[in-house]
Amino acid sequence: MTIKIHTPEEIEHMRVACRFAAELLDYIGPHIVPGITTNEIDRLCEEYTSSRGSVSAPLNYAPPGHTPYPKSICTSVNQQVCHGIPNDKPLKKGDIVNIDVTPITNGWHGDSSRMFIVGGEEAAPPFVSRLCRVTYESMWKGIVEVKPGARLGDIGSAIQKYVEGHGYSVVREFCGHGIGQEFHTEPQVLHYGKPGTLEELKPGMIFTIEPMVNAGRREIKESNDGWSIVTKDRSLSAQYEHTIVVTETGYEVLTVSEGMPALPDFVSSVRT
Repeated sequence: MTIKIHTPEEIEHMRVACRFAAELLDYIGPHIVPGITTNEIDRLCEEYTSSRGSVSAPLNYAPPGHTPYPKSICTSVNQQVCHGIPNDKPLKKGDIVNIDVTPITNGWHGDSSRMFIVGGEEAAPPFVSRLCRVTYESMWKGIVEVKPGARLGDIGSAIQKYVEGHGYSVVREFCGHGIGQEFHTEPQVLHYGKPGTLEELKPGMIFTIEPMVNAGRREIKESNDGWSIVTKDRSLSAQYEHTIVVTETGYEVLTVSEGMPALPDFVSSVRT
């Protein structure tokens, strides 16, 4: 396996691309209200992306075995785990939706996703906001493991331990990934595993951490549209995603913005 080590200049390109991805999520957040459709959210994101001179990586993306993805973003609602295709169904108060964006800026990919509760946190029962909170915190449990000399298994183990300790399950069929001028590269970043295993982290590596957490069992299935993934038991699912670079002393989260969710209590900084 060859994992790219990015130069300082390349890392700066990724900072720009990733900050725009986070900015795009800041922009769309206030629009996610009862009655809006995910198609409308997609249109707004596409227009905002285009207005800034960037383009959407998911649009027409076609990995082997898949038809081209037909939209600019992924919108996964309630029991959808990931890769939900925007549609004309209005969102309802209390729905949860993951917005996953990957704009390309000057040839570099920024990749991030966030959960939104339609109508605000007070619109959903406490168990819904708890699922979202634990998922967010689990992502950060993985992020804080990132440093030179650590192993990819350390990230997955930390996430799995935190998620399962709260009674939830980690989806295993999808993972984080290397990213840069290409959408998906090595390494694969599993969200479960054993500490001290898999590849060693080195300064300059860039990858995403994006745990998918189910309220019920971890098993999933593909929908008839060929893209959307849902929980087999129809339980709710949540996901958050950041793009991270390994630094000489730890990590730097690249997908940062003024409107990003507050850091968990156990995290002191977006860079160490």
